[in-house]
Order: sequence, then C-alpha cells, then structure tokens
Amino acid sequence: MNEQVDDLGDYIAAHTHGVVRLPACSTRVLDADEEVFLLYTNLAGRGTETKGTTGFRGLGHIDSHEDTLTISINLRPPTENAENTEHVANELPPKHKKREHSSQKRKARKPRTEDVKTVEVGIFQDKTALRSRKGDTGSVVWHASVDFAEAILRQLHWKVPEALLDRESLSEAHVVELGAGTGLLSIMLSPFVRHYTVTDIPELIPLIRKNVGHNLSSNVPSVSPPRAAGKHPSSPPPSMSTNVTAAALDWVQLQNAPASLRAKLAPDEPADLVLVVDCIYHPSLLPGLLSTIDCLTVPGRTAVLVVVELRAEDVIREFLQGWLDKTGDGVWEIWSLGGLLDGPYAVWVGWKESSSGNGSPQ
Repeated sequence: MNEQVDDLGDYIAAHTHGVVRLPACSTRVLDADEEVFLLYTNLAGRGTETKGTTGFRGLGHIDSHEDTLTISINLRPPTENAENTEHVANELPPKHKKREHSSQKRKARKPRTEDVKTVEVGIFQDKTALRSRKGDTGSVVWHASVDFAEAILRQLHWKVPEALLDRESLSEAHVVELGAGTGLLSIMLSPFVRHYTVTDIPELIPLIRKNVGHNLSSNVPSVSPPRAAGKHPSSPPPSMSTNVTAAALDWVQLQNAPASLRAKLAPDEPADLVLVVDCIYHPSLLPGLLSTIDCLTVPGRTAVLVVVELRAEDVIREFLQGWLDKTGDGVWEIWSLGGLLDGPYAVWVGWKESSSGNGSPQ
C-alpha cells in the first residue's frame, strides 16, 4: 500500500531530501501493483480532459520530421488555486469568510501579458537516426521533456516556496541526466545548477554537444518577455563557457562491468540529483537502467527523479518493481508525486539510505 505524507504543515511540502522537497500530496510507494493500478485508473478517469492531449498519444515525440525545432515555453507566474483559496477561507471566523473568499478569488486573476516570461531554445534533431539506427529514440525532442521543463522552470523562475527542487540547494548541486537525447533539459536547467552532466549512448553525444554549444554561452538563464519571432536554430553558435559536460554512458556496459570498474564508467563526481526523464519504454532496457540508477546513487546524498509517460502498463510495473527490489549498499525509499505535471505522466522520487539508517528524509 501507499503511505501519505503526514506532516502537511499548512498544505505545503514538509519533507526534504537534498535538492528535492516532497510535495504535501506525495505518497510512499510500497507496492508496484497498487501504484500502477492507481496511475492507470486515474489516467483513464481523466480521459480527454488532460490539457493538450488524450490519455494515450502514441510514442510522444514533438515533431520527428524537422531537422530543427524552436522550443518556446511561456512561464506564467503562479496563482492561488481554488483548493488553497478554500482552505484559507475555512480557517477564518464565519463573519469574515465571504469577503476574504472573494478577495482570494481576485488574487487568482489571469496573469498580465507583461508578467509572462518566455524561455526559448533552438534544438537540432537527427531524424535520419531515428529511422535508421536501431533503438535510437533520443535523436528527437519528446513531449515529456518539454512538459517537465515547463513545470520545473516555472517554479524556479518565480521562486515558488513549495517548489519540488530547492533553488538554493540546486545551485550547489551536481545533476546527472540519463538518456538525455537531444540535451534539451541540460540547456534549460543548467543555469540553476553548479554542474550538469548530460549523458546518453555514444552515438548521441555529438548531437548533445551541438545543441549545448548552440544555446549556451553563459550561466545566465535565457529568459525574455514574449516576442513575435525568436532566434532561429540555424544561427551560428555563440562562444561557449558553460557548466555542462556531455559524456557517453551506456547502461548495459555499466551493468555488465565488474564492480571494480564501474566507477571508471560513471561520472567522476558523485551526483546530488539523477534525472531520468522518459527513458522507460522497452523492457530490454530496464535492467541496465536500474543498475545505472543504483550505481550512481550515493546513500544519504543522491536523489533520483524519474518522469515517465504512461504507455505500456507492464513495462511501468516491471521498472517500478525492479526499483523497489534493488538492494546493495542501501535501502531504497520511493515516493510518488502528484500534481507536478498535467498529462499522461507519473513522477517518482527515490533515494537510498544506508542499511543502518532509519530511511526517512533528512
């Protein structure tokens, strides 16, 4: 069964582990079957109400027919949601409820155009590799990466107090992304971290480096007010000085390597946050992915953030069960995060505590 966070603390996240702050609606995952049942039951219940998509939408790439894409994300400032408004109103004495409730509703007005910030990047794709290279799905941009980036950037740019990633801790963190594909997330999130290691199979590293070089010239977030036309992806790359390192990391090779050699295949510096975004789609990849996650996670330090688009139910269940069953230098604790993303997604956060520890967030 799943265990709900019990320390709500005024309906805001109360548990923190490293750079990750668990939302108040998080639930502890103890049973893979129950978690998957709840995920797909909720997905079926939402049906076509999910913003911009249906419950199932095929593989989920943005546009695999274009060599270049311009990805623009509008970051609207957060507003009071109806649930929080109702909570605040119910805390007031009866004679104040009506007037205060009306005031809270006024605060939830639609953001003005000048309040909206825009993040825009140009991304090169390799549409030929998608069709000709067996098992290559990372050479194009996928919806999950864009949707995740939008959710996280909105929280970080507007300094939301209950943000999933603690901005101050993140600024001192080493982030390692697995299965990064085009490198989109490294470009968008690296301004907020100390160092970002972006990894994938060797064949995709040139594409990642091309995109990083094209978009990053400093560690300053590329944020601007909305505009009619942005920089075209074919523009010449700027001079580079970034905190991003692109490195090949083959999960199967790491899985099969002797324990004494695995450290040489992994990034030199331990990770504070491991990102796994839309990497769970084929059962043959799961053992290597799980071994890599386990290898890169330092007990008591590393948090693992997994975002998965809900496609094949059996694959999701197999991954989650494999993650729960992982044993070695620590005990895994996994939490399911609700409310971060609209759409057909699941989001989990996990970490290892040393076997002698108590397994609770620090």
